Amino acid sequence: MTQPSGSAPAAARALRTRQGLTLALLFGGYAAYYFCRADLSAAMPLLVTELAAQGLPRAEAVVRLGTAYSAGVLAYALGKLVLGGLGDYWGGRRSFLLGLGGATIFTLAFAAGGGLPVFTLAWIGNRLTQSVGWAGLLKVSSRWFDFTTHGTVIGFLSLSYLVGDALARPAMGLLIAHGAGWRTLFCFAAAVAGAFFVANLFLLRESRAELGHAEAAASPRSLYGDGDGDRAGRSGRRLIAFFRPLLSSPAFGLVCLLSFGCTIVRETFNIWTPVYLRDSVGFSAASAASLSAVFPAVGAVSLLATGWLGDRLGSRGRPLLLLGGLAACAATLAALAVLRAEAIAPSLVVALVGLVAFCLLGPYSYLGGVFALEFGGRRGGAASSGIIDGVGYLGGVLAGDGVARIAVTLGWQGVFLSLAGVCAASALAAADLYRRQRAR
Repeated sequence: MTQPSGSAPAAARALRTRQGLTLALLFGGYAAYYFCRADLSAAMPLLVTELAAQGLPRAEAVVRLGTAYSAGVLAYALGKLVLGGLGDYWGGRRSFLLGLGGATIFTLAFAAGGGLPVFTLAWIGNRLTQSVGWAGLLKVSSRWFDFTTHGTVIGFLSLSYLVGDALARPAMGLLIAHGAGWRTLFCFAAAVAGAFFVANLFLLRESRAELGHAEAAASPRSLYGDGDGDRAGRSGRRLIAFFRPLLSSPAFGLVCLLSFGCTIVRETFNIWTPVYLRDSVGFSAASAASLSAVFPAVGAVSLLATGWLGDRLGSRGRPLLLLGGLAACAATLAALAVLRAEAIAPSLVVALVGLVAFCLLGPYSYLGGVFALEFGGRRGGAASSGIIDGVGYLGGVLAGDGVARIAVTLGWQGVFLSLAGVCAASALAAADLYRRQRAR
């Protein structure tokens, strides 16, 4: 439906207002997702202590909880691979709401649980339903904003998970400091997610066309071209034909490999930072939970800096930022491996954790965001994001059980040295991506 020419300024103002509301709903909703992820990390020292008090050896408790975490990440990865593309068929709004509702329900189920089997099943359900959320967010964004603003819009929305994580951890640390148990942390997270579920249910719309505005312009660099993605996505084509443009692109494959490596490092710090800060540095459980917020907080600064630089360097410059960030991240992780935490100032340890976040998280945000929309466009953006993030979280599975076993057998120095190797290999992949993007 076309607006009359006389009402064009009013229509433009109405569109900007609704776009602002859409950004706020998506930002707040996805930040709430991370309250339902940070709760396990913040509660991990308390859960280890409780399981040890029940007679389980402490080292075994760490490994068992790490295994439960890995099971959830595996469900998240498979969900992104199998379910992420549903946003291209039934709409991004539905996927986004499914993630918020599932996070709320399964977080409450975790709080009601009394042992590792229930914890594991609830965590799997939580991560599985959340797996469709980011692809849904990207799909809605592609229907509300022209491709010329995707770098800024997705960069802003990518802040949501860092802000959510950074807000959740100090809040939960404060609850612990005031005597709250781990169940209170999970109920608090569920309340936040439930509130944003209700807000998005009543206020979020699938696209600006629903309100009479013109469809958003799609990227001409899409592997699918710039046609109307929704009619094509709901045609009778076989799935193999739909996914062929993505799966046959070498550059897309490199982005998936980069996601695999970066997610291992990111998920390791997301889940284990409170345990590392308590066991190796000597902070209390409350302080460790609060200080672990340095990772997402500094990551938010990194995201703003690399988003600004990425818009100015363009699609060929982003792989260069990935290369530089990953190389610097490898060097910082090597420093954490060489410097023993108990022999240096605790503030230096926290600063090095923040430096890892700065080098990693900004460039990492390109992979499942701007790159996903660049490869998939309006037609396959959700599928592109689902595959990139799904492959990444297959690597993230190693951050739970695998890192727990390395920490128990080789110590945290062994963990950081292993992660440094992952970053170095990922930097080589970023160099190859830069070469291919120049050729493209």
